[in-house]
Amino acid sequence: MVTIRLARGGAKKRPFYHIVVTDSRARRDSSYIERLGFYNPRATGQEVRLNLEDDRITYWLGQGAQPSERVAKLLKAEAKAA
Repeated sequence: MVTIRLARGGAKKRPFYHIVVTDSRARRDSSYIERLGFYNPRATGQEVRLNLEDDRITYWLGQGAQPSERVAKLLKAEAKAA
């Protein structure tokens, strides 16, 4: 099954996540099919907290990809903000 989930990056105690489409059997930070955006939980001031490619997310959801719990919350929050 294909999932849309977070892949962790950034330094120690400074998380930064890429939102990626990957096989559900793959490890969290291993290879992925496509990168769909990023999430920066420590964004302050003018920094961008969440960036998504809406058209590609819509495409992958249409193909049957399942978002993780956290990604589903981020998508819902982004939809409310728009």
